[in-house]
Amino acid sequence: MKTASIHELKNELSNVPANELLELCLRLAKFKKENKELLTFLLFEAHDLESYISVVKAYMDEEFISLPATLYLVKKVLRKILRTVNKYIKYSGDKQVETELLIYFCSKVKQAHIALDKSTVLNNLFEQQLKKIDKAINSMHEDLQYDFRRLLKASV
Repeated sequence: MKTASIHELKNELSNVPANELLELCLRLAKFKKENKELLTFLLFEAHDLESYISVVKAYMDEEFISLPATLYLVKKVLRKILRTVNKYIKYSGDKQVETELLIYFCSKVKQAHIALDKSTVLNNLFEQQLKKIDKAINSMHEDLQYDFRRLLKASV
């Protein structure tokens, strides 16, 4: 089966009646958990990004409280947190949300006093997040760049 392009899907969806479109969206939401999460974000949380950011930060706080003692398990938990945060960033599609959440993640890593210098993997993970933050900041307006650079410098 050949997958249709976004353009083809858009054209076809514009011809579908509203009640059938509703049924298609519900079927799509039932198919995969990520689709349901994205639809939940778009319907209930996209209009209030500040509360969305605070919910994701609260999730990170909970996960950082339960960090294990061994370095091996710390790596696994940090990857899990980062994987989930990146999923939430992808839902928003906003560079400001991405920057704020990644800066918060990096600040939580620093606050947890994780020995980044003892693990190449953790150090590389941290450096990659700093690169992603820098790339996201560079794509913003100059005023926002200044604000986020100050926030990054203060928290990391």
